[in-house]
Amino acid sequence: MLEQHTKNTSFNDLLHKKKNRFEEHLYTYFKSGNSTYQRNLHESMRYSLQAGGKRLRPLFLIESAALFGCSIEESLPFASAMEMIHTYSLIHDDLPAMDDDELRRGKPTCHVHFGEAQAILAGDALLNSAHTIMLRASLESTKVENAVRASVEISSKAGEDGMIVGQIADIANENSEMDLETLNYINVNKTGALIEASFVAGAMLGGASDNEIGKMRTIAHNIGLSFQIIDDILDIEGDTAIIGKPAGSDAKNAKTTYPSLIGLENSREKARTLTLESLELLESMPYNTDFLRTLIEKLLSRKL
Repeated sequence: MLEQHTKNTSFNDLLHKKKNRFEEHLYTYFKSGNSTYQRNLHESMRYSLQAGGKRLRPLFLIESAALFGCSIEESLPFASAMEMIHTYSLIHDDLPAMDDDELRRGKPTCHVHFGEAQAILAGDALLNSAHTIMLRASLESTKVENAVRASVEISSKAGEDGMIVGQIADIANENSEMDLETLNYINVNKTGALIEASFVAGAMLGGASDNEIGKMRTIAHNIGLSFQIIDDILDIEGDTAIIGKPAGSDAKNAKTTYPSLIGLENSREKARTLTLESLELLESMPYNTDFLRTLIEKLLSRKL
């Protein structure tokens, strides 16, 4: 028990250190402006960007890149771009035309704090800045082709080939009972696409082979689905403090979930199978996967 506690403490310390290193770089952006207008815009961008969170997508990208020999200095701009894209999507998701949420991570949402128009523009600016940062990093990279491939992967999965089409599908199926194919489509795209891009873009930055990139894509696909299934299970059985929303809210809102479609036990088995397949694929690669494996295990058991 003491050995396990020491192991967990050691990992958590390392995770905290890695997260801090990433945020030190992330917070170097948008610190000034060339006019009052740009400074005001930067303030609203920073407000949401610095609101907190686990930083899972950038950490997945950095660790995936490191797995294949890419330095953190090379991967940090792409990890930052990933977090900017994720943050812009949250700003827009919270808008009255979408989810109409007033709180995000315990703080007033961007549109509540700054007004709807400025929130929209802050999100737009974060998205555009993400692409500028990746393009600039690609031009400065010693491995330009790898960097450009990673940029294309992230851009594609953030747009009509991933996150946005998933959001469109989610909106189209609001207040209606979905089949399993539709539910998978929404979750693979709306949530899973950026997770996939994180793993795959990191591998591309490190110059991974096509076979290795394919493995990382499958790993990320499984993680995205498994994470959502576990989230659905925790809504039934979990602690509100862990899941970040009132337990039972899915059933209350008549939301289609994996347990509502395939049952609680089948959902547990599906999540377990997907997780094990991801870890087996990760361990099949001849690299030091210890940190990434533990990060995945803790994420999927909600111990982060």
